[in-house]
Amino acid sequence: MSTEKTIPIVIGVTGHRMIREEDTVKLHDAVVREILRLRGICPNSQFVMLNSLCEGADLLCAEAAVELEIPLIAALPAEPEEYERDFSGLQRERFSRLCSIAEEVFVVPDIEKKPDTIEDREFHYRQAGIYIAAHSHLLLALWDGNAGEGVCGTAETVDFALNGNYTPASGIAVRSERNESVIHIFTPRDARSDRMTGEICSLGNPEALGEILKQTDEFNRLAQSIEEKGSFILSENSDKDKCISRMENVNAAAEKLSMESARLFRITLAILAAAGSLLTFAFLMYDEAEAYWMILVCGVMLAFAWGIGHFARQSDCHRRYLEFRVLAESLRVQIYLRYAGSHISVPSLLPWSQQEETTWILCALCALEIGTAPQAKNDIHDCWVESQREYHLSAGKRTLRNLKLSGHIVRSSLILSVTLYLAAVLFELICGGLIFSPGVSVGNVETYRTLLKILLGTISAVTLFTASFYGRLSLDRTQADHQKMIHFYEKMSGLISRYGQTEEILSVLAREELIENGNWCSYQRDNKPDFNI
Repeated sequence: MSTEKTIPIVIGVTGHRMIREEDTVKLHDAVVREILRLRGICPNSQFVMLNSLCEGADLLCAEAAVELEIPLIAALPAEPEEYERDFSGLQRERFSRLCSIAEEVFVVPDIEKKPDTIEDREFHYRQAGIYIAAHSHLLLALWDGNAGEGVCGTAETVDFALNGNYTPASGIAVRSERNESVIHIFTPRDARSDRMTGEICSLGNPEALGEILKQTDEFNRLAQSIEEKGSFILSENSDKDKCISRMENVNAAAEKLSMESARLFRITLAILAAAGSLLTFAFLMYDEAEAYWMILVCGVMLAFAWGIGHFARQSDCHRRYLEFRVLAESLRVQIYLRYAGSHISVPSLLPWSQQEETTWILCALCALEIGTAPQAKNDIHDCWVESQREYHLSAGKRTLRNLKLSGHIVRSSLILSVTLYLAAVLFELICGGLIFSPGVSVGNVETYRTLLKILLGTISAVTLFTASFYGRLSLDRTQADHQKMIHFYEKMSGLISRYGQTEEILSVLAREELIENGNWCSYQRDNKPDFNI
């Protein structure tokens, strides 16, 4: 796959080995039509095909991909030299040629623990089917629709994709019809079928797939608009690992896009808070000072506030800020795990709420981790544990400063409001005749009274809108989270020093980071910019 900053949309393939010669052209045309249709839905995305290159449907689909200039990734059940023994004559030549032009050729890792009741060959074919189902956005199934009789056929692979009916050695299967769809291209095995060869139907949840593809393509469009490269997480040796390089590029784009959306989100909140305060002032001038032209200003401010709120909804800055941050953080964890030489997969660790709320990110993570297993183990104490501890220390200090500033502003506004209120009460007691006759005679009492009303109302509005602005930044929760994570990384640093970089410790590190990020995203979701501020 390319190391650009976009998320590839992965088309997985499964199908019958034996295809009738008279059906070849119809099936080839059906595959090409379907891929072209998908390309039309996602014009900003690169498609890749994940294929085991088995004889029959796999080879047919692979040749269609090459024809359409779609990169081919060969995920094989065995080493090519051993695997090609399953082929003979022309089929072996087709297999060798496709392997030679594939962007990447690798043997899939064992996802399940091997039971004693299954032969090695069947087990490895089954793992290839699981791998393709688990790492694809959608699955092309050239299939007659009948149930399989074995443990590694087309029907079983379709079942892996739609129902997750397999048992990973760790975690649970995360792909199902809620986040994957199967495009069934009818492929008969004999002449007795009433259905048309090449007939296409969708299995699973096409609507969910459509939303996943839409959001993925949106990210890719925005990522391509970034002119500058973002900063990379790792600087040493990572360029030797294609998978890490790919994830680094997407992580950098997601981080930059999230920061841009966050800036727009905060600016929108500030403008809405200012608009609310100005609207209150204009209305008080209209009502109390009888500056009737101020009613026009009120209308302008209402229209302006509505326009800003509409812009915020159209730009989708709040959702993008959160979701691109989730993508960047999840990729960062996966990069560290791979750099450490771990086989732990982040999709299997994602909190359920994130799997449900940001399904397109789950699919993106599955697509981006495609490739050979990690080949090297590197120390991650400094680049991960210590680096994150220092990040939370620094970010915690910034949040604390903002928290103190918000407290000062709100407190000052409140003090000013109370002061103005007391001044108004004192004025009414001394000059306005609230209880007794006026002790001090002041001309134009109504003018002063109106001025106090306008000031008191405006300052109260400023206090309310300012408090709401800072409240939507969730500074208290964010500061508390930073403190928790500082203590967490201190604890993990001690454990690594004592026990080393074990899979158990890496799993805890990854899981806690993902949970913390999920919690942050959860309480930030309610802070959408709108005029209710």
